[in-house]
Amino acid sequence: MEHLLCLALHPTHAVGEQAHCWPVPMWDYIPSEGSSLSQASMALFGGGRRQHQFTPPPPPPVRYSSCKANCWETLRNTSAVGPVYWTWWLPISLWLCDPSSFSKPVVPLDPMEYNPSKSSYHPVQDACWGHGQRVPYLAVARTFERIEEVSARLKNIETLSNLFRSVVALSPSDILPCIYLCLNRLGPAYKGLELGIGETILMKAVAQATGRQLDQIKAEAQEKGDLGLVAESSRSNQRTMFTPPKLSAAGVFSKLQEIARMTGSASMNKKIDIIKGLFVACRHSEARYITRSLGGKLRIGLAEQSVLSAIAHAVSLTPPGQGFPPEVLDAGQSKSAEARKAWLEEQTQILKQTFCELPSYDIIVPILLEHGVESLPQHCKITPGIPLKPMLAQPTKGIGEVLKRFEEAAFTCEYKYDGERAQIHILENGDVHIYSRNQEDNTSKYPDIISRIPKVKKDSVQSCILDAEAVAWDPEKRQIQPFQILTTRKRKDVEAAEIKVQVCLYAFDILYLNGESLVKEPFSRRRQLLHESFVETEGEFLFATSMDTCSLDEISEFLDQSIKDSCEGLMVKTLEVDATYEIAKRSHKWLKLKKDYLEGVGDTLDLVVIGAYLGKGKRVGMYGGFLLACYDEESEEYQSICKVGSVGSSHRDHVLEKPRPYYRWDSSTEPNHWLAAVQVWEVKCADLSISPVHKAAIGLVDEEKGISLRFPRFLRVRDDKKPEEATTSSQVAELYRRQQQIQNQQLVEKAEEEEDFY
Repeated sequence: MEHLLCLALHPTHAVGEQAHCWPVPMWDYIPSEGSSLSQASMALFGGGRRQHQFTPPPPPPVRYSSCKANCWETLRNTSAVGPVYWTWWLPISLWLCDPSSFSKPVVPLDPMEYNPSKSSYHPVQDACWGHGQRVPYLAVARTFERIEEVSARLKNIETLSNLFRSVVALSPSDILPCIYLCLNRLGPAYKGLELGIGETILMKAVAQATGRQLDQIKAEAQEKGDLGLVAESSRSNQRTMFTPPKLSAAGVFSKLQEIARMTGSASMNKKIDIIKGLFVACRHSEARYITRSLGGKLRIGLAEQSVLSAIAHAVSLTPPGQGFPPEVLDAGQSKSAEARKAWLEEQTQILKQTFCELPSYDIIVPILLEHGVESLPQHCKITPGIPLKPMLAQPTKGIGEVLKRFEEAAFTCEYKYDGERAQIHILENGDVHIYSRNQEDNTSKYPDIISRIPKVKKDSVQSCILDAEAVAWDPEKRQIQPFQILTTRKRKDVEAAEIKVQVCLYAFDILYLNGESLVKEPFSRRRQLLHESFVETEGEFLFATSMDTCSLDEISEFLDQSIKDSCEGLMVKTLEVDATYEIAKRSHKWLKLKKDYLEGVGDTLDLVVIGAYLGKGKRVGMYGGFLLACYDEESEEYQSICKVGSVGSSHRDHVLEKPRPYYRWDSSTEPNHWLAAVQVWEVKCADLSISPVHKAAIGLVDEEKGISLRFPRFLRVRDDKKPEEATTSSQVAELYRRQQQIQNQQLVEKAEEEEDFY
């Protein structure tokens, strides 16, 4: 007969995913004949006496890091005893050990006390969950709170990396859901998982889950400008008869994915039911961030580059795969502050470069956990079917600037087509996929392009990735049509028979061919391979019109011809020197030259709307103007740059109660309504000037003043750009410097002319 011990467990701590095994120090020992326990073990188990009168355990649950103390994982002969306690009989062989073999008990933190921003953070002791347990969603929400309160980018990276260090050490299988929750995504962009939950539906779910009237929710949301705060306050004032299971990060992420996958006429009610279930289980700030996630905007100022940095720091400082307890909690502890910083920057750069070539957390994260950061380049390479972020060009203000920048380097001029960027992926199995500049899957949008790719590729092409532009084409006039015509095409699930706007694909680069990455090859070589691998068909597939020259007159004539041929201008690219393809970068290796660049500022600016001014006179009850901002990548803040007049755009759904901590502005420009940074506008201006009021590029050109736009003019909404992809402060500073250089040069030339005259 096997000896058994009875373990009492408080049922309150055995409900839901976060159940704690809470052993009561009162034991029922049933020995077999002639058996006995060691004195040490008897002491540990309360002397081994038979005792049926259980007393309540002390308040905090105790968890042991020693595997011997986790014996409740092998519970047997379960039976419920009484309304207060549950008991289990366990094989006593599991307990025959010296108490000294048990490691020191670790008392879990109350999740509300979790603080990943604390100094000297310990990834195990400062966590609010145990080894092998699911990461509480409240731990993620508390991290979001800390990040939302602070605008310092480096501090927020440290805070997020501390959360990730705990996840890696205690619950590595939860790291991917946590990363996606921080990015407010449900998976890679090319998989196209979207929630599709409107604000009205969210309000209805909040009302039903909290027992409040829908009108009350709407009024409070209008007042606060943040439905997340309304959901949080509504949930905190609600009392429930039964405590629901606590939310885990993985559980919340799974529910969000489930909502996104639901389709059909009855799906909306099912979605509301799931959302209500989440709200009912929310504690503290969880409702705020779940609501924002459902609405599509976390609003905490956390950019993807910071998340990548936090991941790199976490897996470098607390290496995964160590077992538990981990021996190395801070691999950089022995380094000097300067050496530690340099090392973490190096690790971060490896991850960021890898992510540029293979932008899929689904693939990268498991490899990170198994092999670490430094092995990523060996395991993660460019792969057809996984879109890359495209290389972008720097604007120039004149042909003279092009010649000066490239000097003696050989370069080519290509037509700059006014269409939609299209990255064409041909897989080895013959499948063809098309992706946008934002890595969205546009395959169903262009069935006509898909059908013609097999006809224009040569038999030697087994797999490849092309960079191209899809342009509206008039087959009767045999010419390019304006971009506005292209925008009238249906965006998804297009049937070939329904197509009214024809497109021609203009290919200008090849990044991958038959298993080989070409991004490190010079452009001359890539262009040669492109022309050798495909054949042109008028109106369907053509190579970008180009001319290799270094003559100012020839470039000027070619620019004029590009405008006549319905193009925006020219792209000027180096051929041999510094001619690699720089993924996800706006590079000086490519320069764009538009006709209107010669009329003022060298480029239009893509700016984020952050505020609105109430109209007067005929515009009473409407917005009469908007405050725009550029994006600073270093501080991850939006810096005011100008005001523009009313453009008939409504932002009522994006009104905020107060400005975000990552908005930088002057009190003299304070708008009547602050707006969430969700929309990007393309703006043209006469020139740029130093401003004592606006904060764009402050410190980059002038120590105390920013830069503003003179006579800004709205051109269009850039739906293809995210707020973080807006014109950066460094780009604004560069535009200003180039403008000053040209003005100075003009002054010099004028002075020389005057000297010649006299």
